[in-house]
Amino acid sequence: MIDFQNASYIKLSQVDYTQVADQIDPLLIEGEHAFAAYKGMRDYVVFTSKRVIAVNVQGITGKKKDFTSLPLAKIQAFSIETAGTFDLDAELELWFSGLGKVRFEFSGRTDVAYLNKLVAHHVL
Repeated sequence: MIDFQNASYIKLSQVDYTQVADQIDPLLIEGEHAFAAYKGMRDYVVFTSKRVIAVNVQGITGKKKDFTSLPLAKIQAFSIETAGTFDLDAELELWFSGLGKVRFEFSGRTDVAYLNKLVAHHVL
């Protein structure tokens, strides 16, 4: 589960969607498409045309998973922070109606401009 109290999530790096498609595709509704997947150690986040799906892989075997859906329609504001010279992490912050802020940290090589356009296209 995402720790909504600390409003942070693990550092993520982009992966090919096919690595997680078998677990995410059954969750998608008609007309919903996955655009990008980002993975940490075991947990991962998928951006779709309707929501952000955060997956918390639990237990020693990793068979148990918590899927949290964050609807793009509930985003009231968002911001990106690019990686710098000394701060090598990039960040995406999303403010959700009735939930508060959720922050995703990405490796410095992540194209946060793409994430900005992806969120903006579905929120604005």
